[in-house]
Amino acid sequence: MTELMTPQTAAETRPVVRDREGTAMLLHEALARCRHQEALAAARQHALVRQFTAGRRWASLAGYAARKAARARARAVVRVA
Repeated sequence: MTELMTPQTAAETRPVVRDREGTAMLLHEALARCRHQEALAAARQHALVRQFTAGRRWASLAGYAARKAARARARAVVRVA
């Protein structure tokens, strides 16, 4: 290196990634943003699955309660007669 050459700073040597808004973003920041978006998508999917399984569970419980009520009504009719 000669005296006329200036060393590059760390900011100039880092790779720059441009996101949709056009702002410069460092590679680790872009990866962190990507991981965050993936985590949000996974959380939305998990919440949807939980709602679906909860609906099936409540439907099953309602069916059980309806069968139990029908048996109780049948026994009440037999006792009265």
